[in-house]
Amino acid sequence: MAQKLIYHGLVSRHAPLAIDLEIMRQTGFQGLEVSGAKMRAALEGGITEAELAAWLAPVDVPGLGFLLDIERQGEDHAALLQDARALFRLAGIAGARGVQVLTGPVQVQAVQAFASGGSSGLYEGVLRLPRDEQVQITARNLAELADIAAEDGLLLYLEALAWAPLNRLAAQVEVIRRANRPNLRLAVDFWHCYASGDRPEDVAALPGDLIYGVHVCDSLAFAGGIPDESVLRDVPTGQGALVLQDWVDAVKSTGYQGWWSCELFCRRQQQDNSFVVARELHGLMAGLIGTGGGG
Repeated sequence: MAQKLIYHGLVSRHAPLAIDLEIMRQTGFQGLEVSGAKMRAALEGGITEAELAAWLAPVDVPGLGFLLDIERQGEDHAALLQDARALFRLAGIAGARGVQVLTGPVQVQAVQAFASGGSSGLYEGVLRLPRDEQVQITARNLAELADIAAEDGLLLYLEALAWAPLNRLAAQVEVIRRANRPNLRLAVDFWHCYASGDRPEDVAALPGDLIYGVHVCDSLAFAGGIPDESVLRDVPTGQGALVLQDWVDAVKSTGYQGWWSCELFCRRQQQDNSFVVARELHGLMAGLIGTGGGG
């Protein structure tokens, strides 16, 4: 499999899915990591499922994002399964091969309050549990979700949030191994790795066949503590603190060949001309990864 450059709808965060597709086509990307939220917005706006499927039929859709807080338990567990089935249905409409799943809590304020000895009143996930229980619960839920996804022929790719428990790559591998399902893989996101304390050498130690996709992204310098994504990721890719070539080379050293996505959280660029920003990101990624990436 050749390396593929895949467009991410967060580059054009405030645009509808139809514009994401047009940007992808005009700027040389070879596919789209689809936003479930943008698909839902299209359906709510009156686009039919058949029309949406037709839009995406000619497009390479390696993944769709995302399912939040996969460690949900107790009275929240039923909502997790409901959310999963709804997202897997969207993946079927999109022709996506995989669905991104995230650990929680997604709201960093919950972690900040916990770290200071208090409580935010927000969803906390497994924050207050011993690590062994965190792993056990997350792996059990991941296995259940993988079984449901397998019914639809889908793969799940895990990305642990940098401020959440089990955020290091080694912990994610442990959870996947314990879940023990053939349709489970890992997403390597440069920012989440960096903010969690992982380095390129930790990426290089991963089994290449466990990596499903890569988010090429950047960060402002982070000295430690609880990372705030809204602050640290507000930087153009290639202008932050990461030596992106080191991270790319670490992924490639595993033997990985697959898709690389240009996830972006720079607010200025999300307000700029997304066609221009996407074209610049395509050029940057092609140079880093060593592929022309042409469609």
